[in-house]
Amino acid sequence: MNALQNDLLLKALRQEPVSRPPVWMMRQAGRYLPDYIKLRNKYDFFTRVQTPELACEITLQPVDQVGVDAAIIFSDILVIPQAMGLEVLMEEGKGPSLPQVVRGKAEVEALRTDGVEESLAYVMNALALSKKELNGRVPLIGFAGAPWTILCYMVEGKGSKTWDKAKQFLYTQPEVAHQLLQKITDITINYLKAQVVAGADTVQVFDSWAGALSPEDFSIFAQPYLLQIAKAIQPLAPVILFPKGSWYALDALQHSGASGIGIDWLLTPQLARSIVGNNITLQGNFDPAKLLAPPAQIKKWVKEMIDGFGTQAYIANLGHGITPNVPVDHAKAFVDAVKSYSA
Repeated sequence: MNALQNDLLLKALRQEPVSRPPVWMMRQAGRYLPDYIKLRNKYDFFTRVQTPELACEITLQPVDQVGVDAAIIFSDILVIPQAMGLEVLMEEGKGPSLPQVVRGKAEVEALRTDGVEESLAYVMNALALSKKELNGRVPLIGFAGAPWTILCYMVEGKGSKTWDKAKQFLYTQPEVAHQLLQKITDITINYLKAQVVAGADTVQVFDSWAGALSPEDFSIFAQPYLLQIAKAIQPLAPVILFPKGSWYALDALQHSGASGIGIDWLLTPQLARSIVGNNITLQGNFDPAKLLAPPAQIKKWVKEMIDGFGTQAYIANLGHGITPNVPVDHAKAFVDAVKSYSA
């Protein structure tokens, strides 16, 4: 395996001195890239995810076309419910749906937690192939959804603004909820370990719907499981936790053993840094909608963002995934602004 030519991301996660912050974008492999759209028009979603050659091609597109400092494997957080025995449908423009939802103890007990290395072998194959094709240019990021976020989809059956069925499940069947969260945690740990073996240099855990929980509920139903994952994976590879909307958890998560925490745009870089100091690397937090502004304005905002976080123990990123309506040259302006940053 070739030595990394650009290891800025890993250096930032280890809190080693860097000449500038590394930069990548959540959902960078996909929807806004014309070459991705060509593949989307040709192959359905899970064909793209489950075909290592296609997943690899999509993973490399933003490295080649936008110039990011890391590749993130093209996959989906909902491969875990699939591996546990639930059907997941993905319709273009509609988002995911799960025809059989989890309602109680019987459904939770029926879920599988073993054999993820076999059932999701296509992800490992895509990682191995992407690692080979990257040829040491940049690090490769693996990922999984956080237990609370996966529970949301399993119980709700589709996306939601309020996640009231998922929350009702927590409040009316707390023991069963914890049983489900633990099962998701167990399979996720095995999944991420297999990703590292397959070639992931670091992994990110997406808790996309953490912001639906109050601080107290987060500390009961989300945080303990994030900590378990961080503790299990961190000895093997750096872990980035991204609990979107849960900035109140920054203080608790800085002692999680993870290497990094992703934050959204709901708090200022200065406040985030004042909470964690340099105990942990911060990642974020550019509002993806701002990528629709003129490139000159994007560059100005990027400079302000990096000024706020500081260049060390920091990874420049968005506060959530890039949206399909962002022009490629605007995404490139964001990346270039980070690369040309000087204080």
